[in-house]
Amino acid sequence: MAYVTLSKSSLEHNYSYLQNLFGEHDMDWAPVLKMLCGNKTFLDYILNLGEEQVCDARLGNLQIIKELHPEKETIYIKPPSKNSIKDIIQYADVSFNTEYITIKWLSEEAKRQNKIHRIIIMIELGDLREGIMGDHLIDFYQKVFELPNIEVAGIGANLNCLNGVMPSKDKLIQLSLYEQLIEAKFGKKIKGVSGGSSVMVPLLLKGQIPKGVNHFRIGETLFFGSDLFENSTIEGMKDDVFLLNSEIIEITEKPVVPYGRIENNPSGEKTEINEDDYGSTQKRAILDIGLLDISKVDFLFPTDKTLKFIGASSDMLVLDVSQSKKDYKIGDTISFKMTYMGALRVMNSKYIQKKLID
Repeated sequence: MAYVTLSKSSLEHNYSYLQNLFGEHDMDWAPVLKMLCGNKTFLDYILNLGEEQVCDARLGNLQIIKELHPEKETIYIKPPSKNSIKDIIQYADVSFNTEYITIKWLSEEAKRQNKIHRIIIMIELGDLREGIMGDHLIDFYQKVFELPNIEVAGIGANLNCLNGVMPSKDKLIQLSLYEQLIEAKFGKKIKGVSGGSSVMVPLLLKGQIPKGVNHFRIGETLFFGSDLFENSTIEGMKDDVFLLNSEIIEITEKPVVPYGRIENNPSGEKTEINEDDYGSTQKRAILDIGLLDISKVDFLFPTDKTLKFIGASSDMLVLDVSQSKKDYKIGDTISFKMTYMGALRVMNSKYIQKKLID
């Protein structure tokens, strides 16, 4: 059976790297844990590493976090839906918001539960996902400020998650200026300016984060050491926190070119024949994972770099192992590093075991 491993030593290394980095700049950060998909073993381990705040975009995961570590401050990092309001107040100490009516519902439910719910008002900086337009901020804040049982914990922004718009020093200065504008207008201190996600880390390393931005939500760089500007691994960080391991269930020398009438496969793809391949063979290994688990082969990278993808169906993955120096056999395991989206899909699969190692 296929399984994914989480390396404690690699994760601790990355965690310490980020703690030191943000500590040196006197900035706060919160791990984004949606990658763990509510896995209690993985969550309990990382929750013991230290940070007081944690973020997730799934209420079921926040519920598990509160059950494991009720002392942790939980942040729900997307605008709440109407049907989730009761659970938001119960399991999220803070939520991201962009709609007045939603915050009004939160206010009413917080009053019923005798709680003060904290919100971060998200501002649009160009990626065109969640966020109110900046020229609406003053009127928006004025109305929110008057709601009972609601406290504005800060303002924030999100970049790079929908249209790939990258952050810049100028955009972050703009966000910081919105905070100053609110404070000047209402005489209210905005404690947190949440600049964004892992895409911000390279800017911090280059000293391009303006002073007013003091909070970040970090997931991908924590788990993969990612530099999202260079599509590389940040020097000094680890990229092997997660590994997918899959067993060989068939290994045979077969023709390169399929034979018979060819039409679209179940994924809607049609194999193109290279006439130069007629008569050629290759050693093919079939693994016990498929598109149901991984979504795309593009999300996987064999640790044996000589292996090449041939294709995948819903339940099986086919590799060309002809060039490998290793004599692979039935029952052997092949390991893969993954992209963020690949690991997220694998972690969400109930068909793949999860193991904490080291």
